[in-house]
Amino acid sequence: MTLHSNILGEGKPFVILHGFLGMSDNWKTLGRQFSELGFQVHLVDQRNHGRSFWNDDFSYEVLAEDLKVYCETHGLEDIVLLGHSMGGKTAMLFSCLYPEFVSKLLVADISPRFYPVHHQSILEGLSALDFSEIKSRGEADKVLGNYVTDFGTRQFLLKNLYWVEKGQLGLRVNLEVLKNEVSEIGESLPVHLNFEKKALFLKGDRSEYIGYEDERLILNQFTQAEIATIANSGHWLHAENPKDFYKAVVDFVS
Repeated sequence: MTLHSNILGEGKPFVILHGFLGMSDNWKTLGRQFSELGFQVHLVDQRNHGRSFWNDDFSYEVLAEDLKVYCETHGLEDIVLLGHSMGGKTAMLFSCLYPEFVSKLLVADISPRFYPVHHQSILEGLSALDFSEIKSRGEADKVLGNYVTDFGTRQFLLKNLYWVEKGQLGLRVNLEVLKNEVSEIGESLPVHLNFEKKALFLKGDRSEYIGYEDERLILNQFTQAEIATIANSGHWLHAENPKDFYKAVVDFVS
C-alpha cells in the first residue's frame, strides 16, 4: 500500500510530512509556493491520516518505511524532506535510516527527544463527536469546544471532517488506532542514529518543543544542523507566520 499524496509542480522532489492529526491539505498554500520555485512538491498523508490507508501498526519505524516505499514507487531520489512535529520525527528517522534518499532535511518544531503524552483533551474531544447526532461543522465545533478551548486548534482539527455520504459526516483520521498508539507520538529518535548532511531545525519563539537542551541533542545527532527561530509563532509556526517560515525554508534549500 502506498501513501496518498497531492503532487504540485515539476523539478527537484520536495516531500512534506504533516503533524499528528493533520493532513497534506494543511500544507497546500506553502506547497504551491515552493512548487513555483522549480520543485516538484509531494504533500503526503501519513498512514491513519488524511486520505491514506488505515492500519493497526503505528510507530515511527512503520512511518519511515511507508515513506521509503513512497519514494521507491514514485522514483524519488535526492529529495528535500520537510516534516512538522510528528512528521518531523518521521523525517528525522527516515533521514538517519535512508540518507541516500535525502539531500537536505528540514524539521519544524520538534526535537529528537522523548515527549510525554499531551494530546488527551484533543483525543477526548474528537471521540465525543457523535456523527449520528452531529450534522454540521458548526455542531462539531460546539462539541469540540468543551474539550479544546483554542479556536485555531479546533479549526485545524475540524479539517478532518468530511462527508462520507450525503448527510453523514465522518473523520479522516483513524481515531481508534491513534488513541491506542498515542504514546508512540512522543517516542525519541534512537540515540545511536545520526544524519551527516545539511539539516535545518526551525522552532517557534513561543513554542516549548525545542529548548536549550534540545539544541545540544539536535547537534549531537544532526552534525551539520542549523537551528533557527521563527518569530511570533508557536508550535504551528508554518501557519502562524507563513511569511518568515517560507523565507527560512527557501534560504536553506536554494
